[in-house]
Amino acid sequence: MRRLAGLLVVPLLLLSTAACGSDDKGSDSASMKNGLPAITAGQKFGEKPTLSKGEGDPPKELEVNVISEGKGAVTKKGDSIQVNYLGQAWDSTTPFDNSFDRGEPFSLTLGEGGVIKGWDQGLEGQKVGSRVEIGIPPELGYGEKGSPPKIGPNATLVFVVDILKAVTIPKSATGTPVAQENKDLPKVGVNTDGKAPTLTVPKVAPPTKLVSNYVIEGDGEAVKATDTVVVNYVAALWKDGKVFDSTYTGGKPATFPLANLTLKGLKDGLVGKKVGSRVLIVAPPAMAFGDKEQQGIPKNSTLVFAMDILTKV
Repeated sequence: MRRLAGLLVVPLLLLSTAACGSDDKGSDSASMKNGLPAITAGQKFGEKPTLSKGEGDPPKELEVNVISEGKGAVTKKGDSIQVNYLGQAWDSTTPFDNSFDRGEPFSLTLGEGGVIKGWDQGLEGQKVGSRVEIGIPPELGYGEKGSPPKIGPNATLVFVVDILKAVTIPKSATGTPVAQENKDLPKVGVNTDGKAPTLTVPKVAPPTKLVSNYVIEGDGEAVKATDTVVVNYVAALWKDGKVFDSTYTGGKPATFPLANLTLKGLKDGLVGKKVGSRVLIVAPPAMAFGDKEQQGIPKNSTLVFAMDILTKV
């Protein structure tokens, strides 16, 4: 089954690869704090930090220093959180990656395996508004293989992370079902039990323009083009109704920074819709993949989405 993660321009996928790092170099000072390298500049929450090089043997287990404690909610497994971070290898003075320079926070869902284990474990139980420093041994990071070219084999990693937001993710859209009276459009189930809704595509010619209709209308804020949304969805081809992707199969919602979403029909179909809603989106080829095959999806395909906008971060 093809995943829509391929439709995102992603600056970092911590689980699989590290993006190009910053050229800024930290101090080579040997000062340490509670066994982890000291922050030598940019001490405050929200400031881009620099780190000293690790001294001596790196920690064998996960180590977490709370640099400054926030006053927000305590993060828990299953929360959608948004962070800024800087990452550096224990024996380096040069960060391999940071979100501060990109000017765009990173979003993840805690405890669902979308990031390295050290992140899932180190960020759970921290308060929103906190700055934490996390020392991650190889078995909770990238292990024996590393993540070339920036992260070598068996590397111990050090991250400084600012926890910006945390949102509890609902299991389903909730709200008022909206009548689906157009027989020439797909019909979507209105169950709110967290299970995949049915999606039935009619055997008629597809629409030539974008369709974005409420199936269940929630009462949250309208989605903006700059938002990051957490969604559950079923995605199918109009031609034969075949499902080519579904978050329900893996049991994990997806996080879409809309600014990085390359499929125009999906992005435009979400913008303006209310958080908490279920939306039917039909994207004609010109707003999908056009005349090119993508991820096994035939060229000139009209795509159909039943999408729950669970929350935004």
